[in-house]
Order: sequence, then structure tokens, then C-alpha cells
Amino acid sequence: MFQERSRTIPRALVKGPLPLLGPAFVTAIAYVDPGNFATNLTAGSTYGYLLVWVVVVSNLMAMLIQYLSAKVGIATGLSLPALCREHFPRPVTRGLWVQAEAVAIATDLAEVVGGALALKLLFGLPLLVGGTITAAVAFALLVLQTKGHRPFEVAITGLLAVILIGFLYDVARSGLEPLAIASGTVPRLDGPDSLLLATGMLGATVMPHAIYLHSALTSRRYARRTEPQRRALLSSQRADVVTAMTIAGVMNLLLLVVAAAALRGGAPVDTIEGAHAAFGASLGSGAALLFALALLASGFAASSVGTLAGQVVMEGFLRRHLPLVLRRLVTLAPALVVLAIGVDPTRALVVSQVVLSFGIPFALVPLVLFTRRADLMGTLVNRRLTTLVASAVAAVIIALNLVLLQQTLL
Repeated sequence: MFQERSRTIPRALVKGPLPLLGPAFVTAIAYVDPGNFATNLTAGSTYGYLLVWVVVVSNLMAMLIQYLSAKVGIATGLSLPALCREHFPRPVTRGLWVQAEAVAIATDLAEVVGGALALKLLFGLPLLVGGTITAAVAFALLVLQTKGHRPFEVAITGLLAVILIGFLYDVARSGLEPLAIASGTVPRLDGPDSLLLATGMLGATVMPHAIYLHSALTSRRYARRTEPQRRALLSSQRADVVTAMTIAGVMNLLLLVVAAAALRGGAPVDTIEGAHAAFGASLGSGAALLFALALLASGFAASSVGTLAGQVVMEGFLRRHLPLVLRRLVTLAPALVVLAIGVDPTRALVVSQVVLSFGIPFALVPLVLFTRRADLMGTLVNRRLTTLVASAVAAVIIALNLVLLQQTLL
């Protein structure tokens, strides 16, 4: 479903930065999913501008990671899961698939719960009903894939615009504090709780399923027969990644900033419902409405992108394809169970992001290993500096997860 036959197009059409704009905007929605709402709202309302640096650093990491994912698809014509299947022993591949499915479940949990919360805030619907509606709308969005990649990309980009408009309005109402924001770019923490939250923010920003998906979206998009075509596509994808990830990073920063400006200093705000009410009280009903609409757009779009990534994972690691409805049910069921038994939805969102952060190394380490191999990448192989930086990023993420595990157990 996600793959299309390579299309032979004149070389002139693949020159410059514009022809391949789109794949990064699809994966960018994963970086502003409802899990980001929960973690950034909690960070801003609890610690003010303290964790601004986490948003900035995470977004820079995301740019590098998504660029490498796009590059490996262009260079090899395979998705990252398919490359793992081709080059790793079968037990390793099976293990990677199992953890990727766990990540998919955590991803769907965040997105369905977020959409359900938005529908509750907007229309008073029960969470279980709202979760079911979110899943149905996400499925409808995926049907656009049958009409080619552009309709789906346009729909996702439109929903991304809804989120951005909502955040911009809320920030305009709450005001900016440039000096406080600048001070927040200095890396520091405030105890183990801030470390847990920072790791959750990292999990919400650098998304494992987005790494898998991006490589699939670029692997069979256009013809790559000649070296000039490959170079032109890489240049185009670089522009796509920088543009889309910058927009996603700004949106995450705006959400943390508005939470720090409007929610800190009063009664503690640790739920999305509480944030919605506080926005209404301090910024007006319009701000609360646009916040809820942004959350709804995020849940709809991110849920469809997550399901698409699930297809990539199963087909890549196992060479097996499930019907879309069945694939949707595999990851949807746990989210609906969480809603049905009454688990606190905001807490579920934050925990889901911590789970996602543990899945990042299992996508990132193979990505670094493959993109440094000249026999796979040809002339698009990583430069030494790129591999060193990517390795450092992977090491930082793994170290954070180990510290978090120690703090959680002890």
C-alpha cells in the first residue's frame, strides 16, 4: 500500500529542492502527535522554560535522523526494516520486529487517546467513543493512499497547518518572554522527575516509527538510475527534512512556551483537560477551542501515519502484509482497552512517550550502521563526521534511557 513503482521522469524534473517535498511532512506529524501535547504541557506548566533545551536538542537530532532515513531509502531502494531483514540474522530481525510492534502499540495509544480527549473537550463524547471515531477517521485518511502519495501528503500537511494555527494563536494571546526562553536553552535538570519528563519529551520528539516510515516513503518514489538523479533526490529530500522538521520543532517549542506562560504559577496543571480549562480561563474561549482543534488534528493525522508505519514494519521485517483493517486493529485494541478501563489519559500519554524513547536505539543503531556502509550506499555513504555525530546521538539516547531505567527501578 505504501509502496509505489518507481516512475521514470525526466532528469530536469528531479533537479532542485522541490520535487520530493512531501515525505518529511508526513513523518513530521509524528513529531507533533498528542504525546507531545502531554509532555510539553507538563514540562511548561511544571518547570517553566527549564526544558526548552530538550525541545531544541531533540529537534536537531530529529533532523539528522530523518535525513539519514530518507537517504538510506534513496540509496538502496529498501526501507530500514527490509534492510535489517536482508543483513541481520533471523533471530535479530525477529527481535527487532517484536520491539517495533510494541512501539507501534505505544504510538497508537498516544494518538487515539489524544483524539479521544479532543473529542471529549469539543463535544463531550465519552473517551471510548472518541477513540473509536479517531481510529475511523485515521482509516479514512489512509484510503487516500490508494489515489497516490500526493493526496495523502496534502491531507496530512493540511492537518499540520491546523495545529500550527492553533499554537500561534495561543502564543499570541499568552505573550512571549524572549529572555526566559533563551535561558531555557542552557542544558540543565531539576531532579529525577525532570529527567523522566525530559526522556519522555525525547521519546515524543524522536519517533522510532517515523524513522522506519521515512525510509519506505523515499525508497520507491522516483527513478534513481543515474548518479545525477540520486544527487538531485538527496538534495530535494534534505530541503524537505529541514523545512518539515523546523516547522515541527517550532510547534513543539510554541506548546511548551504557552504552557510556561499561561499555566505556571497557578494551580498545578498535569492533565490535558486541566490545560484546556486553564487556557480558557486565562487566554479566553477562542484559545481553548483552537487548542482542542489542534489536539484533534494531531490525533487524526498521527494515527493514520502510525498505521502506515506499522505496515512498513511488518512488511519489512517479515515480508508479510496484513489487510489494512486488521493491521489497524492490532495496534488499536490496547488503546481502546486503556480508554475502556478508565486509565488517566494524560498519564497514559506521558508513559507511552517513555516507551517510545526505549525503542529509538533499535531503529537508530541499524540506521547508522547501514548509512556508513559504502557497499550499500554507494556515493551517498555517510561522511565520517556524519557517522560520528549520528553515533554520538545514539549514545546520548541510550545513556538517557539507562539512567531513566535506574531511576525508575530504584
